[in-house]
Amino acid sequence: MAKHLEKELERLKKLIYTLSARVDENLELSVKSFLENNVDLANQVIETDKQIDDLEIEVEEECLKALALYQPVAIDLRFIIAVMKMNSDLERIGDLASDIAKNGIHINEAPTPKVPLDLHQMTYLAKSIVRKSLDALINIDTYLAREVITDDEAINSMKQEMKQEIAEALKREPEHAESLMTLLAITHRLERIGDHACNIAEDVIYMVEADIVRHQDPA
Repeated sequence: MAKHLEKELERLKKLIYTLSARVDENLELSVKSFLENNVDLANQVIETDKQIDDLEIEVEEECLKALALYQPVAIDLRFIIAVMKMNSDLERIGDLASDIAKNGIHINEAPTPKVPLDLHQMTYLAKSIVRKSLDALINIDTYLAREVITDDEAINSMKQEMKQEIAEALKREPEHAESLMTLLAITHRLERIGDHACNIAEDVIYMVEADIVRHQDPA
């Protein structure tokens, strides 16, 4: 029984790492498609998201099978529970990346507002925090996981600044309301990506230390 469980856990690790890599790559491409106004790349992101959804279902089914067949305890049980939660967060990051690609197609077809809104820094930070959370998962690094939780606060602050800029631009340029609201949607999705990366980091800490840090003060 122990050897069978060990093999199942190794399979789960490979699956969640594969899903992580696929999501990371698709997020990178979605941001690139938006910033470079690349419709072909955006469509590629949308198509790849369907593969991510299929992989998410496979991971969930493997987790349920491991729970039902082997009745794991202690760290093995925590690992499977953490993988199930990470699986959901990774799938949501994939969905949000696809949504950003769709937003990019939409906004680049519309007249461009004059608001000097630079999303490069926020998109870079969102990509960085996802990659860091995945590194924490792959290396089982709780120190790095705690860095992710702190970094997420920076994304939240940046989103608020962007929201204020867009609100002021709406007053100046009501004729560009549709484009500005799409920009606002993108900033919201980038912020949500940071939240999901933070969830993954919290699950790494739970998996290793059995410590539930969700809702705790990052300090």
